[in-house]
Formats: sequence, C-alpha cells, structure tokens
Amino acid sequence: MVLMVRRLVLTVSALVAALTVVVAPAVPATSAGCGVDWGSLPKTATPTTAGQLVDIRSGRQDCYDRLVFDFRGDNDGYFVQYVDQVYEDPTGRPVPLRGDGKLQVVVHSPAYDEHGNPTYTYADRDELVNVAGYTTFRQVAWAGSFEGQTTVGLGVRARLPFRVFTLPGRLVVDVAHTW
Repeated sequence: MVLMVRRLVLTVSALVAALTVVVAPAVPATSAGCGVDWGSLPKTATPTTAGQLVDIRSGRQDCYDRLVFDFRGDNDGYFVQYVDQVYEDPTGRPVPLRGDGKLQVVVHSPAYDEHGNPTYTYADRDELVNVAGYTTFRQVAWAGSFEGQTTVGLGVRARLPFRVFTLPGRLVVDVAHTW
C-alpha cells in the first residue's frame, strides 16, 4: 500500500511538473530592452582633424534611427544638442523642422574645399535625406556651412536619447525610438 501511494504521489508530481508553465516577464520594446542608456544631454568632441563633408545619409535600426555624415578625410569634432530652434549659419534665420524635438548637429568640417568649391550638394535643403516612415526621424534640413563647420537640423518625434560617435571618414548620430 505504501508503495502504491508513493507511485501515485510521484505520478501526480510528474504530471504537475509537466503542466506547470514558467512564464518569463515579457521584455517591452523600449530602449531599456535595447540597451539604450545614452541620455539626451549635449554630446561634444574637440576637433583634431577635419575632412570635407561629401554625403549625408540615414538608416533605420530596430532600436534607433541613424544619421551618417561621410567625409573626404577624417573628422572627429562635433557638437550635438537639443535646441528650441535650429538657426542657419551664418544668417541666423530659423530652420523650420518637423517634430517635437530638434537636434542641432554641428560637425567641425566644411562642405567645401580649400578653393570654396562645394564638396556636398543637395537637391532640397529642407529634405537632405528621405526619412519618411522612420520611427524617430521627422526631417533632416540644411543649416549652413561656414568658417570650417557645417550645421544640420534634425527634427525628431520627441526629445529622445541619442549618441554620437566617429568612425574613419564618418560621424554617426543615433536617436533611440523610446526612452
């Protein structure tokens, strides 16, 4: 009888164990799930080398939208910050941007060569790259290239975390989809 009770207990225990479902908490699609810990304060790097801007392009990732500045030569100097309004350099005219957040991106490289010839040209100063359908980006607009630096306005959905880093021949600005 004791043996039969033990078998019954073991069988019931095995059935309970087989039917028990362990539910792991779902990881929300937030920047925490993406490992984003960048913050939204200004990012800056003192320039030691300055190439010439030759292209601006963008891309979409799972956790962020990316803006890339390509240079002939290297560039390691930048100043990127959220502002109430981006202004054209050198005129001071406001640069209209779509979105509730406005990033001013200043690269310490010109968009012209040593003779003043443009090294970067655009078809539409208000739409440097097509960001239609992006999660975070709303608009990329020209704000000028003057005295060895170039300024671009980046309209984003909201004031979200961002990071800036350089690679050989390029500068990268990533803006997270969420906090």
